[in-house]
Amino acid sequence: MTHETRSRARIGVLVPFTNTNLEADMVLMRAPGTTVHFQRMGGYDAEEIPGAGQMAGLGASDISHDLRMIAGVRPDVVLYGCTSATLTHGPSFDADLAARIKAGSGAVSLTAAGSLVAGIKALGAAKVGFSSPYLGEINIQAMEFLAANGIETVKCADVGRELGNYGQGELTPEEVFDLACQADHPEAEAIVLSCTDMRSVEAVERIEAHLDKPVVTSNQAMMFCLMRALGLPRHGGLPGRLIDRL
Repeated sequence: MTHETRSRARIGVLVPFTNTNLEADMVLMRAPGTTVHFQRMGGYDAEEIPGAGQMAGLGASDISHDLRMIAGVRPDVVLYGCTSATLTHGPSFDADLAARIKAGSGAVSLTAAGSLVAGIKALGAAKVGFSSPYLGEINIQAMEFLAANGIETVKCADVGRELGNYGQGELTPEEVFDLACQADHPEAEAIVLSCTDMRSVEAVERIEAHLDKPVVTSNQAMMFCLMRALGLPRHGGLPGRLIDRL
């Protein structure tokens, strides 16, 4: 039997406690020889509709315990796995949180929101179509977050109904494909799918083939950014044109 070395890199991931898809995506995309380790975060009510207030509260919650737990594996990188928790506060807050995570873990730190921006910029896109399972108010804040980073949203699409914390994760890849198509626009140079609990990774290649445009998702972008930061080579489990920029 041939064994992996498991010595290439340790990836730590902070995950909202109701999220059911981020862990699966990270395992699906992880590079050979790396290991992925998860710590679940609280700071919000699972039964509430995840509006801007709840997500902003999650972003501002105390994660010192979570950092101590994930630091126990001596990670090379720590991912903050909730996009809306920081984009609701804006770019400065997002950058500050990444710096605090780095200081608390001793590892490279990447946020989902920051990784989305980095992925879009790596593609050279200045205008995007945006979709998510969020409420309208968070979508507005997401577009403002992108605009503050020099990225214009030319069309925004949402699911058209309120989804609870579990409902976001229950959207199928087929529903994500439909959302992406609704976000397309002649001026859009890329399609952005925001939310670490949405099953976007599985839909990326179908969307790109159908729209002939690159797709950037929260989880794919985090994997892209950590691989770039750690100098890891590309491999067959990574979806989308973004990976060509490694």
